[in-house]
Amino acid sequence: MATETKKEKYIEAVGRRKTSTARVRITASSKASFIVNSKDSKEYFQTDEQRGLILDPIVKGLAEAPDKTIKWSVEAKVSGGGIHSQAEAVRHGLSRALVKSDEELHSGLKTLGFLKRDPRAKERRKFGLKKARKAPKWSKR
Repeated sequence: MATETKKEKYIEAVGRRKTSTARVRITASSKASFIVNSKDSKEYFQTDEQRGLILDPIVKGLAEAPDKTIKWSVEAKVSGGGIHSQAEAVRHGLSRALVKSDEELHSGLKTLGFLKRDPRAKERRKFGLKKARKAPKWSKR
């Protein structure tokens, strides 16, 4: 008499930007929800711009494939970097997860630039300089 527990099948992907990392899990569900670090996305990302960034893959990416009417329950764990960088990391991770779920979305999301990892990060400070490239004032005598 083994009791069967229904395991939810999810798709996981990692998104990065600068020093931010987002681990995103998507699950097909009847009701769409978006949770970031155990908070609602509207509570975590407070500006409309940041909320727009994280929803871009679903809004714009799935708009190019109108026959796909799956609602997704999204859960993300984000760490590192600033809040804007975290929003872009979530966008990157969500895009990768959507592509794992359906390969046909790849070309549309790629043209939008959501699958490209933005590797720009702060350059390290070098010995003898004030900042990464700023040298101390030079004087001849």
